[in-house]
Amino acid sequence: MEETKKVALVTGGSRGIGKAICIQLSKDTNYHILINYSNNKQAALETLKDIESNGNTGEILQFNVADNAEVKSVLTQWQETNPKAVIEVIVNNAGITKDVLFMWMQEEDWSKVINTSLNGFFNVTNHLIQGMLVNRYGRIINMVSVSGMKGTPGQTNYSAAKGAIISATKALSQEVAKRNITVNAVAPGFIRTDMTSELNEAELKKLIPANRFGEAEEVAHLVSFLASKNAGYITGEIVNINGGIYS
Repeated sequence: MEETKKVALVTGGSRGIGKAICIQLSKDTNYHILINYSNNKQAALETLKDIESNGNTGEILQFNVADNAEVKSVLTQWQETNPKAVIEVIVNNAGITKDVLFMWMQEEDWSKVINTSLNGFFNVTNHLIQGMLVNRYGRIINMVSVSGMKGTPGQTNYSAAKGAIISATKALSQEVAKRNITVNAVAPGFIRTDMTSELNEAELKKLIPANRFGEAEEVAHLVSFLASKNAGYITGEIVNINGGIYS
């Protein structure tokens, strides 16, 4: 009889922090890794290649987290194709920014950011949590941001989305803790990725007590720990990883 395949799903797993998380999980665990991507298939395939070079398995899965019908249809179809698979870990990492001062913010700048980050968290987690409750085990890790903790000017939309996920993390963690499911959030500060490549690092690092930007791998190590069995008594927490800029 084929044994159960244990799976970790990382949304927005093709680049940046999401990619680093996929790679770290492939080093630290035996999870089969589902790399979700929205449109950059090439980047997702490169992440998969890195996972396989670590001697682990994975596959790419295309869906837009903001589209509830698409999330349900793709994940349901995947589950039907893999009846023995159990998704034990969800890393809600997909997110976008549309930075502009609030007075100039268009409705689309607001709704696109909210739909991807906040509704994306709902669409993916709500669909998969039933399985976790039945299996009486799960690790849900929500990638938030220092913006969601302290608010960042020019990012009222992003700060609102991430702040909402922080509150949702605390509430959901209390609902599911008895079933051995933990729900935590990780709040990175300035991390060196494509998303921050336009920022003036030399100027900004003066604001950071650690005097540097963080690396995606440093965030990935933290996520990997929270995804492990060793983190079973940590839930409802928001862990800051920001070089001391805000805590």
